[in-house]
Amino acid sequence: MFTGSLSTFAAILKRMVARRVEEAGIARAGGAGHFPRSLLYAAAKMYYDEDATQAEVAAKLGTSRATISRILSEARRQGIVRIEVIPPDHRGADDLAERVAAALGLKTVHISAPLPVSGNKPMEDVLGSVLAPAVGLALSAVGLAQGDVLLVSSGRTIYEVARFDLPRLPGVVVAPTVGGTDQPEGWYQTNEITRQIAERIGGRATYLFAPALPGPELYQTLRKDPTIQRVLHLWPQARCVLTGIGAPPLLRSQAPQFVDPSATDLIDAVGDICSRFYSRAGKSVIFPGSERLIAVELATLKKIPVVIAVAAGRDKVAPLIAGARARFFSQLVTDPRTAEEILARA
Repeated sequence: MFTGSLSTFAAILKRMVARRVEEAGIARAGGAGHFPRSLLYAAAKMYYDEDATQAEVAAKLGTSRATISRILSEARRQGIVRIEVIPPDHRGADDLAERVAAALGLKTVHISAPLPVSGNKPMEDVLGSVLAPAVGLALSAVGLAQGDVLLVSSGRTIYEVARFDLPRLPGVVVAPTVGGTDQPEGWYQTNEITRQIAERIGGRATYLFAPALPGPELYQTLRKDPTIQRVLHLWPQARCVLTGIGAPPLLRSQAPQFVDPSATDLIDAVGDICSRFYSRAGKSVIFPGSERLIAVELATLKKIPVVIAVAAGRDKVAPLIAGARARFFSQLVTDPRTAEEILARA
């Protein structure tokens, strides 16, 4: 029941009648179901280009939201508005992966989602969340079974990936590829990375209780220690290696404690895999004490059935190209930006 004044009621009724008349006039213009093209354009521009709601467009044009809905439908029908539905670009990612694999002579390349960057470098705090799904696909495809040996390297990238979900691989033996250092950062501790990955996949961790570069006397002792030998004997038996790729020493802001990035011996090093440095020609690069390095040999890597390299960033492109051509790894997990850079340089 209306409780206002008669004049207010009359004003409301007048506006309702005026709107109905206006709508009838618009609907009749040009015949039933048709509207002036100028009206179609005006409504479509406000709705699609200016993000106005249908109610806002109706208010501006002095009509109802129902009429605006019909106007927008007519604008699409007449081609004033064109809407394109584009499916996810899975083919584009697959094509990019195939081109990188062909350029580097790799068996398989997995492309992750795009990585946000800061300057020219991927943002390290999101490395794991972005790369882990692609790493999971790569690991799942290997077909690791109970008792198979999976080796893991140290490094920031693998450390970050180990913080996120990976496929369950019950009974797989997980072991480090290199000894540790006494640096505080977790990514230098392969035993910790080994523990995390074993926990993620439901595997069994085997630890290497040795420094990466022991002194001469300790080195001789460790080489004879049964617990060390147990891990070293797993290396040539491994079915798969999950490894990061190190940038050229001179470009690094951080490095393992046993490496002096400015050492003249490392001038020819383009990068490293499992702490073993190599040149652009894929040759081993030695440095003071490297003969005592407790890490998987490059020659051993070449004999392991599946070696999955995980790397992203412009500073990883040169070592990725050199490492792939030297056959240090057979599969690669990277992001689209790095993949495009690889194609540009390779």
